[in-house]
Amino acid sequence: MFRILKEAMIRRPLSALALGALLACAGAQAANESAVAHTNFADAPAQQRNPREHYTKYEYQIPMRDGVKLFTVVYVPKDSSKSYPFLMQRTPYSAGTRAEGETRYGVDWFPRALSPTPELEQSGYIFVTQDVRGRYMSEGAWQEMTPHAKAKREKGEGSESEDMYDTVEWLLKHIPNNNGRVGIWGISYPGFYTAASIIDSHPAIKAASPQAPIADLYMGDDSYHGGAFMLSANFDFYTNFLPQKNPTLPNRARSSFDYGEADAYDFFLKRLTMPNILATLSAEQRALLEPTIVHDTYDEFWRSRAITPHMKNVKAAVLTVGGWFDAEDPAGPFAIYDAVGKYNPKTPNSLVIGPWVHGGWAGSDGARLGHVSFDAKTSEYYRREIQFPFFEQHLKGVKPARTLANVNAFETGTNVWRSYASWPPAPAKAKTLYFGPNGTLSWQQPAASGTGYDEYVADPRKPVPYIGYAATGVPREYMVSDQRFAATRPDVLVYQSEVLEQDVTVAGPVLPKLFVSTTGTDADWVVKLIDVYPAEYPTPQLDRKGNDVGPPSVNMGGFQQLVRGNPLRGKFRNSFEKPEPFTPGKQEVLNFDIGQVNHTFRRGHRIMVQVQSSWFPLIDLNPQTFVHIPKAKPEDFQKATQRVYRAPGAASGLQLMVMP
Repeated sequence: MFRILKEAMIRRPLSALALGALLACAGAQAANESAVAHTNFADAPAQQRNPREHYTKYEYQIPMRDGVKLFTVVYVPKDSSKSYPFLMQRTPYSAGTRAEGETRYGVDWFPRALSPTPELEQSGYIFVTQDVRGRYMSEGAWQEMTPHAKAKREKGEGSESEDMYDTVEWLLKHIPNNNGRVGIWGISYPGFYTAASIIDSHPAIKAASPQAPIADLYMGDDSYHGGAFMLSANFDFYTNFLPQKNPTLPNRARSSFDYGEADAYDFFLKRLTMPNILATLSAEQRALLEPTIVHDTYDEFWRSRAITPHMKNVKAAVLTVGGWFDAEDPAGPFAIYDAVGKYNPKTPNSLVIGPWVHGGWAGSDGARLGHVSFDAKTSEYYRREIQFPFFEQHLKGVKPARTLANVNAFETGTNVWRSYASWPPAPAKAKTLYFGPNGTLSWQQPAASGTGYDEYVADPRKPVPYIGYAATGVPREYMVSDQRFAATRPDVLVYQSEVLEQDVTVAGPVLPKLFVSTTGTDADWVVKLIDVYPAEYPTPQLDRKGNDVGPPSVNMGGFQQLVRGNPLRGKFRNSFEKPEPFTPGKQEVLNFDIGQVNHTFRRGHRIMVQVQSSWFPLIDLNPQTFVHIPKAKPEDFQKATQRVYRAPGAASGLQLMVMP
C-alpha cells in the first residue's frame, strides 16, 4: 500500500519488501519479509546479468529553475554507435551514490538491475534515477506528497512537474547519444512521483508508468480507509522513514522498530490509546507520523496532497499498474487511471491490475499469494508481454505484436487475464446480495421474519484481529488470508449463500448498504467479502524439490478466502470533512465502498459476508464514543451493542457488479 521504503527493510513474516523497488535506492539488499506502508523496491531479484558490463555510471547535480540542485544518477550504454531513449525514476529512497562508504568490493556500486525488466536493459536505454527534493543527496525541502498547487512555497520547496521538466531539459542537452524521448516509471511513492511529474508534461516525455501510485493518502490509499487510520502499516513505515538533513548518504544497515512482542496486536492493545502508542517513539520518529494521525478528517492537509484533480495536460502515453491484493495503495491505480482519462481524453491511457501485492509484479513471479494459487507466473507475463512492449513502442517506435487493451485485469478464481474497454466492464450490472435470517445470504430481499436484525457486543479492549496468527508489520498475504478464525467469534456477524450452482463473476466496486444502530455514539463497520471453498477442496503438498506451493499446514477444505474487506468509521457516514455522532439506538443507513474486485466465485463454492466493528491492529481502535480519537483517553473506550437490520425497508446487503 504505500511508498517504497529503503532505509528500513523491516524483517517480518510473509513480507512484501522482498520485491525491492527496482532502483529506488542504493545500499539496501532486497528483503523478503513484511508489507509496510511506503514499501521499498530498490533492488530487483537477481536476473543473472551484470549491468556494469554494458553500462557506465555518471552522477550529476542538476539545477532546477530556483537554483536547487537534484542529485541524479545516469547509466549510459557503453555501445555509443546508436542513440537511446531515457527511462527515468524519481525517488525519496536514494538514487545511489559513489560517495565514500558506498562501494562494493572496492568498486563503485551498481544495482543488480537498472530497469523494471531484463528485456529493457538488453534492448538498451539510458537509465536515470533521481533523488527528489530534500532526500538523500538532493538539495531543497522535502514535502509529504508534494502539493501541486500550493499558494505559497517555502524556501527550497518545488513542484514535481516543474522539477521533471527542468531535469528533462538538462538531460536532453547534456547526455550524448539520446534519441530525444523520455519515459518515466516508479512503484509506490515513486509511482506518485511518476504521476505528478507528467502534469503539464515536457513534450519529450512519451511514456509514463505510475505503478502502485499514491493518489490520495486519505481516500483509500496508505493512511486512511473509510476514515479509519491504517495503524500497523503506517507505524511500521514512519518509525523508519525520517526527516533528513542534506546531503545524507544511504544507510547500508537495515533497521526496524523493536516491538518487544511477537504480535503487534498485543503491543498496540497494551497501549490502547494513540498518545500511549506515540509515546513509544522518539521525537524524530513522530515527526512525520504524528501529522497523519492528528489530521483524522479530510481537511486541507489531505486535500492539498491529492494529485488526481491536477492530472491535466498529460502528453505521454500512460500505463498505470496495480495489484488486487495491494495492502498499501489499492485505490491509487484506479484513481490515476480515471483522472488521466477524464482530463486527457486523447491521451493513450491503459490500466493493468494483476493478482499482486504491493509491487509484486516487479519482485516475484506472481504465481501465488499465501495459500492461494493463480496457476501462472503472472508477473513474468506482465513484464514480458505488457510492460516491455509499452516502453519499446513509445520510446523506440517498435510496433507491438498486439494492441494494448484499455484495461487488462486478472480475474481471480478462474485465474485468467481479461481485456476490457473500460472499468468497470460495461456488461457488469449492479446486483445486491441481501442479509437474511439465520445467517443466510441471497439475491432476494428478506421478508418480515423474527426480530429483523442481528446484533453483537463490540468491545474495543477485545478487538477482532485482522489475521489469525501472530505477526508484526502487515503480512502481505492478509488480503487473501483464511477468515475461519473470525467466523467463530461472537462479535462477528456471518452471512453465507447456498452452494453455488454456477459461477458468479464480480467485476467492479463492492458497495455495502447497511442499516445499523449502536448503543454508543460512534462505531466502525468492517465488511468483508469472502470466497468459501468446498469442504472437499484439496490441500496442496510440497514435492520433493520443495516446489508446489503449500504450506500444507492449512486445510483448504472450507478455506474462507478474503476477497475484499474495508471499514467505514461510522461518524463519517455523511461526510469525511464533518464527523457526526450516532444517536444511541437510532437506526442509520450506511452506504460506502470497500474497493474493486475482479473475482469469480466458482460453482461449488459459497459467497460469505462478515460484518464486525474492529479489525485490529490493521486499523486503529474506535473508542465507540464520539471523541477526537488521536486524543482519546482509556476511559473513552466503551463496549457497545451493534445491530445490523435485515427487515423490509431496512434490508442490509452488498451491491456487486455481476458479469452476465
